[in-house]
Amino acid sequence: MIVKGFRRNRVQQEAESNGFDAFDLRLGDMMRGERATMGKSLLDVQRELKIKAAYIAAIENADPTAFDTPGFIAGYVRSYARYLNMDPDWAFDTFCGESGFVTAHGMSAEASAAKPSTLKKSPAKGNDIFSSSATPFIPSGDAMFSRIEPGAIGSVLVLVALIGGIGYGGYTVLQEVQRVQFAPVEQTPTVVSDIDPLAGGANIAPETEDVASFTAPSVEALDRLYRPAALDVPVLVSRDGPIASLNPGTFGVASNEATPTTDMTAVERALAEAVGGLPPVSGVQVLETPAPAVQMVAVRPAWVRVKAADGTTIFEATMQAGDTFNVPQTESPATLRVGESGAIYFAINGTHYGPAGPRGQVTSNLAMSVDGLTASYTVADITSDSDLAEVVRVAEVIPAAQ
Repeated sequence: MIVKGFRRNRVQQEAESNGFDAFDLRLGDMMRGERATMGKSLLDVQRELKIKAAYIAAIENADPTAFDTPGFIAGYVRSYARYLNMDPDWAFDTFCGESGFVTAHGMSAEASAAKPSTLKKSPAKGNDIFSSSATPFIPSGDAMFSRIEPGAIGSVLVLVALIGGIGYGGYTVLQEVQRVQFAPVEQTPTVVSDIDPLAGGANIAPETEDVASFTAPSVEALDRLYRPAALDVPVLVSRDGPIASLNPGTFGVASNEATPTTDMTAVERALAEAVGGLPPVSGVQVLETPAPAVQMVAVRPAWVRVKAADGTTIFEATMQAGDTFNVPQTESPATLRVGESGAIYFAINGTHYGPAGPRGQVTSNLAMSVDGLTASYTVADITSDSDLAEVVRVAEVIPAAQ
């Protein structure tokens, strides 16, 4: 037996699969993103739109309870949406849908003040700190002792101890200054020791004989006794005479006691020597021979520069053939720099040494002392340098002609 039955076809409901980016984008997230794109902070928006930053944060968090007057919410939301280049009407509708805010008539009681009990909160807020009515950019209040650091307590204690120590020291010094102390006397005065304090010593009169024999010191003696020594006028004794009365012939190395003119004054002796009446005083003699001098001799044109030990330039010139220069002999010898070393010779006591160096070379820092030159150079060979021979010949002819 075949039985026909009726069966309805089941309609399969296709469920849409949600991808990783399928989520509800809230108005506050979009506004924060646009504001971040513009690089603006809540304080920047407050400065430019003249709207409190707390109201801007409340719009992004969809929290109408943060507004003091609900009647201004629509204007705030639309102004902020225009600032972010968004549709103002769509933004306000979305804000009302997410926060449950309903526009009230201007004369109604709901428009005068916000009542948290009549407003519906969004179920998606949860415990998010940005969804609370408090402004998220303002830090919460600190505790009473949270700003007190342990190190500051120690510094305050040290400061208090320092102030107390200074105050106590000043008080102690003040007490010591105001205190009067009596130093005991090692030996009691005789007059005081003879008086009996119990016998009324203040009323006892001295004996007549003692008063008669007492002689008071004079005023000059007392003045001399109590006058400080620094006030005494010093006594000046003249021990010097005029300079014109000094006679150098009576003392010193220039004295001439053999002559009968020792009693003459210096002026008289000078006049006598001027007219030829007296021989000059010859008591000083030089026994040491003079030090040998160093003389630079140029046989050809050459530039030379002589410097002292302290760096000052003594002589600098271009010496021609036959020119000479006497180098001063000091404790520290002078130094020579010459551009043409082969043209400069050194004459020491009539003997020529050198030349200073080979032809065409520069010689620097050459000590111009007698010992240094005689040790460094040999006696010049006149036959090897015709210019030197000519200079020596001319130097010998000129004195002979004179």
